[in-house]
Amino acid sequence: MTEKIGSVWAVDIGNTSLKALRLSNESGTLEVIGFDHIPHGKVLSGTGVKDQERQELIALSVRQFVQQNDIGKDEIIVAVPSQNSFARFVNLPPVEAKRIPEIVRFEASQQIPFDITDVAWDWQMMKEGKVGIFAIKNEVVTEELEHFSRENLQVSYVQISPMALYNYVVYDRPDLTRSDTQATVVLNVGAENTDLVVCTESDVWQRTIPMGGNAFTKAISDTFKLSFEKAEKLKRTAPMSKYARQILQAMKPVFAELAAEIQRSIGFYNSAHPNTKLAKIVALGGGTRMRGLLQYLQQSLQIPIERPDAFKRIAINPAVSAAKFHENVADFAIVYGLAIQTMGLGRIECNLLPRTFARSMAWSQKTKYFLIAATLLLVASVLALARTIIDRASYTNRASVREKVRAVINVAGDTEREIEQEKVMEEQVETAINKEFELFKYRDVLPMLHRTIIGALPNGKNNPDQAQLYRAFAAGDVEGVKQVEREQRKQLFVTELSVYYTLDLPSASFGVAGFEMGIGQRQTGVRGTRMDEQMYLEMLGRRGGGQYTPPGRGGAATRGRPGQTEQTEDRGFVVTIAGYSPYGDITELLDPARVQDDKGKWGFVTRLMNLDAVFDGNSPFELYKKTDKNNFEVKAGEVDLEEQMPIGIGISKTVGDEQGTEHQVLVDPMTNEVISRVAKVDNEGKTVTDRRVKAEYEVNDHWYVVNFKLKWKVAPEPAKGGGADQ
Repeated sequence: MTEKIGSVWAVDIGNTSLKALRLSNESGTLEVIGFDHIPHGKVLSGTGVKDQERQELIALSVRQFVQQNDIGKDEIIVAVPSQNSFARFVNLPPVEAKRIPEIVRFEASQQIPFDITDVAWDWQMMKEGKVGIFAIKNEVVTEELEHFSRENLQVSYVQISPMALYNYVVYDRPDLTRSDTQATVVLNVGAENTDLVVCTESDVWQRTIPMGGNAFTKAISDTFKLSFEKAEKLKRTAPMSKYARQILQAMKPVFAELAAEIQRSIGFYNSAHPNTKLAKIVALGGGTRMRGLLQYLQQSLQIPIERPDAFKRIAINPAVSAAKFHENVADFAIVYGLAIQTMGLGRIECNLLPRTFARSMAWSQKTKYFLIAATLLLVASVLALARTIIDRASYTNRASVREKVRAVINVAGDTEREIEQEKVMEEQVETAINKEFELFKYRDVLPMLHRTIIGALPNGKNNPDQAQLYRAFAAGDVEGVKQVEREQRKQLFVTELSVYYTLDLPSASFGVAGFEMGIGQRQTGVRGTRMDEQMYLEMLGRRGGGQYTPPGRGGAATRGRPGQTEQTEDRGFVVTIAGYSPYGDITELLDPARVQDDKGKWGFVTRLMNLDAVFDGNSPFELYKKTDKNNFEVKAGEVDLEEQMPIGIGISKTVGDEQGTEHQVLVDPMTNEVISRVAKVDNEGKTVTDRRVKAEYEVNDHWYVVNFKLKWKVAPEPAKGGGADQ
């Protein structure tokens, strides 16, 4: 098992760039304390790049990595591409535990398609009776490690990319691997290849598809007769290009081919694992940035696709640029999985470091002890000789001894003064450390606020009469959800949630929810805003004056409304939540009238008004002045493609009627039910009209936007004085 350590560097050398991540758990939590993303001078698999030039490009990137970062004595783990590796999972016969290594070695010699002396290999028990065997040719891993040896870097671990991705999903997204009957597919689209990894609670299956971002570049190059480098640049800038439509048309065959290859791999997995359902695809890698690719794959594969924009179980050190890190988060999944393994937190723990390198590292670590022993022996010899000389000289010249004694006393005096100076500096350093740790005082407030808002939504606790519906929804049980008529489902789906902190609730403005109309520009998923450094410093009382500008509001920060010169004592959070609901009467779910103390009839807003009752009398927040339109606002309407409504509602779909006419509708991402307003049709499939020959419509779901303010009862006092940090 991998030993837990303080900090580690994980490195992945890809076709387009070098990715590196430094994690630490010295503070008790897993934390990003460094990262790097270094593009190569050229795409390594690009046209005309020969092997010698490829090695030089990698060497330059590794050297730049060493020059830009303090590697120190951190452990280093390196990823090896999947196309150069071997992974196989075999069932062992029932034998005694002590015979398992012998059986595994026999199986390895049979399964690995190379002489076992020519490969670095390792194994690991998976679930009961099943073992994973992993291998890579010595020459491949040696070539990879030589780049680090030239820079005097000692690599401690080597792992193949698909297993690093599996470690990432199992650790960071445990909600996706809770059983062996429901699997998650990790799709890592690289420059030259695409890794497809199917992950369950206790098993992993992988396949490498020899197709990646370079295939799209080649399609553009062939269509427009451009060099590979110019085609790559055109691909990256396609969304802003006036030729975006022509570029997309050139790449369309590659879209279809990639989708077919993925479908073929999924079909093979399903035939071998008929009792396992593929619930979601997690899309990673630089190739997933390509506009339209994920939407096309989701429509082709009919499996929900998610592209993470953050890692859930690691914190980011304040010294690290969180914005720059999240720009490249989809490229860091492999190095994240590598670092997790080195920290002793990964499910896969095998190490493919060749034995020759391991022995070299062991001897290099022992060499320092040999040098220390030799130095001590030399010092002892010199001291013995010096003692003899001193004793002999003392017989002839006592004055020299006294001179040395005085010199020692002077040195001792200087040392004592230096110690006193160090004590003074120690107090200054301790004061500075205590000031920095103030930043962590209120780090739990935002998660608590998030739990408060989510806890006020309809759920099994608030609406026990539909507890079975919520359990079916959480388990992804579509049929269980459909057992309740759609218009009877007490559900509020959230597509946008924004929060910001203000020192002056009465004068704070609401954020603006994103609205859209029509199919062409629709977005899916949940939008949200996070607390930035300025908001957090205001919460701590470390930044004086001013008010944070809400998301979607232009202009500078203001202190209050016209005529108001001082801040009030009311401090807290301004919240905008938007989404949609299948329930027939959305007012009943949001803000029903005359429900008094009947908790079974409370809506979302009613619970916000009674947070102490909802959270056992211990909520640090309270709804602020609901009766004042400047402090509370509710909007709602029909889900209609011809009207403006909040972004992220449903998935667009093309349907046809019996007359062959196609039209666009919005459907539920989970149940595939129509949620937008649609025209009524009779038994013959014709549109029903009223007396004025206008089409009659059937209303399905409704959208909502709720703007409100939550007073923070125990908010810290703001700093006095101007806008500088206190």
